[in-house]
Amino acid sequence: MRDIRNLARVDLELPADGIAIVGDNGQGKTNVLEAIAYLHLLRSVRGARDTDVVRFGARGGSITGEAVRSDRPAAGATRTVTVGFDRQGRRKRVTIDGAPAERLSDGFGAVPSVAIAPTDVDLVRGGPEERRRYLDIVLATTSPAYLAALQRYRAALVRRNAVLREMARRTGVRGGAGAEDAAAVWEPQLAEAGAIVRGARLAWVARWEGELARLTAVIGERGAVAMRYAARARDDGTGTGTGAGAGAAVAVAALREALADELRMSRATDVRRGMTHSGPHRDDLLLTIDGRALQAFGSSGQQRTVAIALRVLEARTMRVDSGRSPVLLLDDPFAELDEGRARAVLQLVRGSAEDRGQVILVVPRADDIPAALDGLDRWRISGGVLERSA
Repeated sequence: MRDIRNLARVDLELPADGIAIVGDNGQGKTNVLEAIAYLHLLRSVRGARDTDVVRFGARGGSITGEAVRSDRPAAGATRTVTVGFDRQGRRKRVTIDGAPAERLSDGFGAVPSVAIAPTDVDLVRGGPEERRRYLDIVLATTSPAYLAALQRYRAALVRRNAVLREMARRTGVRGGAGAEDAAAVWEPQLAEAGAIVRGARLAWVARWEGELARLTAVIGERGAVAMRYAARARDDGTGTGTGAGAGAAVAVAALREALADELRMSRATDVRRGMTHSGPHRDDLLLTIDGRALQAFGSSGQQRTVAIALRVLEARTMRVDSGRSPVLLLDDPFAELDEGRARAVLQLVRGSAEDRGQVILVVPRADDIPAALDGLDRWRISGGVLERSA
């Protein structure tokens, strides 16, 4: 890590099991995790701009990771990934094994990781955009086809919205057959790519809905937890009725036709309001407990439990679909959990011995390290400087 946040120059040789980093708040513990996560997402896991991740006063920063792929442990399976930022030019560059990536997306998921932190409760407590982003990350980092479809969908959405805004600016009114015809041009592309996106999300929910209920029960939740994918077809929040029960083998052709109908029916409203109101970018992952909305009726503990279970499913999706065990980035994940739940969570996130990935645990005090992770090499951090503990 070079000039990342308060980390001026940090080199870490990580053992197979991982490490535990101890330090007071504000010393750089989470910055280390953020840097490692960059090798997976190519952006800040905390939502920061790239230029804000560069150390204050530095012209740029970079993160380089060298990893042995767990699905290819033989010699020669090492992959080296570098993500660099130029603050002045506001450019980001990615190199893989020394060669510049033709597209940034070529490096997406290069060194897989899953971050678990108390702030994950926003997955449950926050708005639909938080859960859509979760689904997009899980699916895009494990399916190149999903990533390509998502990129095509977003590109067409940007263009359709630009047409809607331009027509409003030129005519001074949000309406007219000309404006609707201009918006309709982009609808086939939106329907084609959007059907793939929506279908993959539906299939993921159908695949893992039962496991989410089981995981939350194992952690200690007594209520019945469920999830359902809701395709919001209108701006009043109502949906098309699609849900996890649709099954994994969702017909893309049927979804494409349904989405095309949604776009056509909302076209006049979209022209009037200057934006697209139907499509996967408006959908939601509905989470319930005993049949009631978890966001509104769940306690803080219940919301936290479900958020952790979703992160466990993220890690399991990576293991199953890519054959690679992600690095687990644990940012004081057991704060506010009782001992029983903390022990159950740790067992779940680590997985079995056969597919267990590295663990990078950061905590404010050495006493916060669970007994099961007591054997990890310990480091201390102060002012962005890491030192190995005796």
